[in-house]
Amino acid sequence: MIIDLQNVSYRKNGKMILDGVNWQVEDGEHWIILGLNGSGKTTLLNLINGYIFPVYGGSANVLGYQFGNCPIADLRKHIGWISNSLAQNIPVNDTPLEIILSGKFASIGLWDKVSDEDVSKAEGIMEKLGIMKLRDRTYGSLSQGEKQKVIIGRALISDPDIIIFDEACNGLDIFAKKDLYNLIEKLAQDKKSIFFVTHNTDEILPIFNKALLLKNGQVHSKGDLKTVIQQENLQDFYGSDVDVFERNNRFFIFAK
Repeated sequence: MIIDLQNVSYRKNGKMILDGVNWQVEDGEHWIILGLNGSGKTTLLNLINGYIFPVYGGSANVLGYQFGNCPIADLRKHIGWISNSLAQNIPVNDTPLEIILSGKFASIGLWDKVSDEDVSKAEGIMEKLGIMKLRDRTYGSLSQGEKQKVIIGRALISDPDIIIFDEACNGLDIFAKKDLYNLIEKLAQDKKSIFFVTHNTDEILPIFNKALLLKNGQVHSKGDLKTVIQQENLQDFYGSDVDVFERNNRFFIFAK
């Protein structure tokens, strides 16, 4: 088991953001985390990465790191987190090579000394992602899709056990989305656990076999994807009448 959250809660500014969350993930599972804005998705990710801790006696164990009983800082080096919030904090004058290398240290900006081996590894990742030609450009000069690939490269440099795509399709055109989908499917073959956070069911790729639905900071439902993503359950989740269609192993929802 790589994630074991037991009765996890978190309060901020007097408001309960996560409320009694129980969630267990086995090694190699690929999860969709689905929820509307304000459902607690980002707070859950912050907790998994060790940026916040449970309150009211809840317990969290991620990749063998038991929160409260061991140093958590190293945990982040085992998790690749691809998010727009991270992308917005990247210095615009940093190069893609520097940004990818910074992922080894889980830092914003490259402040540590790197070896020739580190550089070779980063260049290999850039080749794999098809962005070697961007090696010495500035981050601020890249397109949104190019920036996304650089952030993914940053996540991969430390060979993470978990890769999190946090609403990674935001701001991407249809061609950049296709590139992202293809990359996710390739990464799934590397025996890493992939989490994809979204509020759009049409972004759920066939490689995902599990789903966690968050609503108002609580787990609405969880389990096998095709059990969770079905009409009756989603109507209760959204509190509204919806139609659910499956086509080519992809799900589409329409409000009635």
